[in-house]
Amino acid sequence: MGEGGIFKQLTKALIERCLTAELDTHLEEEKVDPNPERPKNRRNGHSQKTVKGEFGQSEIQIPRDRNGDFTPKLIGKGETRFTGFDDKILSLYARGMTTRDIQGQLEDLYGVEVSHTLVSNVTEAVEAERKLWQNRMLDPVYAIVYLDALVVKVRHEGRVINKAIHLALGVTLEGKKELLGMWMTQNEGSKFWLTVLTELQNRGGQDILIACVDGLTGFPEAIEAVFPQTMVQLCIVHLVRNALSYVSYKDRKSVATDLKLVYSAATAAEAELALLSFAQTWDKQYPTIRDLPTNRTPAILEKSE
Repeated sequence: MGEGGIFKQLTKALIERCLTAELDTHLEEEKVDPNPERPKNRRNGHSQKTVKGEFGQSEIQIPRDRNGDFTPKLIGKGETRFTGFDDKILSLYARGMTTRDIQGQLEDLYGVEVSHTLVSNVTEAVEAERKLWQNRMLDPVYAIVYLDALVVKVRHEGRVINKAIHLALGVTLEGKKELLGMWMTQNEGSKFWLTVLTELQNRGGQDILIACVDGLTGFPEAIEAVFPQTMVQLCIVHLVRNALSYVSYKDRKSVATDLKLVYSAATAAEAELALLSFAQTWDKQYPTIRDLPTNRTPAILEKSE
């Protein structure tokens, strides 16, 4: 949602796609009913306009026609404030991207009566932009990729059901975050994650240094099948939760506090010291925790360094 985030990029791309579709429709309508007193109309480049909205401030390219007859409905002449678009785009995507749903959303978006041709053209333009983003090529190597699913409620065939939105958030070698993709399915499962990872590979991804995941059964094996050299780092919350299953209720808060010092260490040496201190405090009561196979933060830190 922030500056340079995927939502602002998507909003800008869709606005410009809609405006281009508007001009296409305008030129097609002039061909059907031409004005004999005016020269034949055609495209005439773009003009820049700074538009403000919930997404922040963005430079938008406004298409122009030769005769100066084109007046966009989406962003009218003289308008610089664009409100309400963000929520409508979210709703558009949440509805599942069927043609009928998108058309309904676009009519609501314009707030005016538009022709069927314009709605169809804009729908096709938006769908084309979505496919370009969804299938774009990725960097060959990512330093970190976070893989997780969010369960959301969506309306489907008149019923409200749960859907799992699978997200792959990558960190480039330059340290910039990039949303690699979003996928929807009924439930989260390692088999579906395997198809997601295979898609990332087919789109140009060759290696992931560290994959951060939760404790889903079979997840590390799915990653290893596609990216065999990738080191899997379980989510710290899941690591601590797994360790606390061996701890009595009265000690859980104290054990969790000491474990977090291990996982939040800035260096491998600092993590080793925190782990040694943890062992001196808790090994007599809970010897199993220190030897858990998931307690490998120092090794991971060494590789990342």
